Amino acid sequence: MSEVYISVDIEASGPIPGTYSMLALGACEVGRTDRRFYVELCPTSASSVPEAMKVVGKSLEDFAQAGTDPTEAMMAFREWALQISETRDPVFVGFNATFDWSFINWYLHTYLNDNPFGFGGVDIKSYYMGLVGCSWADTRSSRIPSKFKGQSQHTHNALDDAIEQAEMFERMRASHLK
Repeated sequence: MSEVYISVDIEASGPIPGTYSMLALGACEVGRTDRRFYVELCPTSASSVPEAMKVVGKSLEDFAQAGTDPTEAMMAFREWALQISETRDPVFVGFNATFDWSFINWYLHTYLNDNPFGFGGVDIKSYYMGLVGCSWADTRSSRIPSKFKGQSQHTHNALDDAIEQAEMFERMRASHLK
């Protein structure tokens, strides 16, 4: 069966799911970034880290007022991922995927008892490390050469960042497959 790579980025109120809330989720298909998903979620806890909230640019109260219920948000995300996957296997892709994956996996299992991505995904930082043989410290986005970066900018909006990393992963794969 073939695969479809889905770039996922999240914004959260802190470093771990359960204690802290996923506040925004953006995703797009790698190679077809016009196929996208975005949702802001209601917080599941009052806990937050000031630095994380500064990055997000909104307060927990803003998300509580305008966010989507986590169950509804995760149902919509799962439906979208399965729809664009069609008959292909969806593969989670993230830049520092361990962070984003932990929230996505926790939310999908907590609210839906199901994760269409299975047990793991592709970490772009690790992929880059294997591609060029660099150290882990050299996998920071500021150290990755521009030839691997697309047109999109890193804004800390979950959809913008999902698109940026999809472009990066697509370029890395293309250079590897040559």
